[in-house]
Amino acid sequence: MANEREGQEQAGERRAPNPDLRAQRSESRATQTYAFFLKDLEAKANCGRELAEKAAQSVLCLLEMRLIDNEAKHLEAQLPRKVRDLLQRCPRHEGMALRKFRLEQFLAMVAEDLDTTPNEAERLSRAVFATVREHITEGEAEDVMGQLPSDLRALWMREA
Repeated sequence: MANEREGQEQAGERRAPNPDLRAQRSESRATQTYAFFLKDLEAKANCGRELAEKAAQSVLCLLEMRLIDNEAKHLEAQLPRKVRDLLQRCPRHEGMALRKFRLEQFLAMVAEDLDTTPNEAERLSRAVFATVREHITEGEAEDVMGQLPSDLRALWMREA
């Protein structure tokens, strides 16, 4: 089989990749990067997959509501595809304009989404932000931070 393939390539008869195979590979890669993202978040938050997924959706949806539209798109472009899919299911920011809210409001909304306390919401938000920062470029992390008020910036920044 390998010899046959080599013969075809030498003869210039290289076959185009099968679109179904390409789609399967793409889906497999998306699943792997999403699993890696969630595993990283689970470790940082010391929680299970279901809570990690809910926390990522809540925190990132609220973060996107706080960012100017172009910056939200730039951030999304660097996130794993299935993390972006979580945001597509977030009903809170559909068609919404930029919302300016402070840390206390942010944590209250996360706490409500996750049915938890503001202290736990802060812990989970820090874990989500830390995970996101590790999966995007430093330049993008700086751009996001530049759009946040100082109290939310403290949540976004790396802990010393």
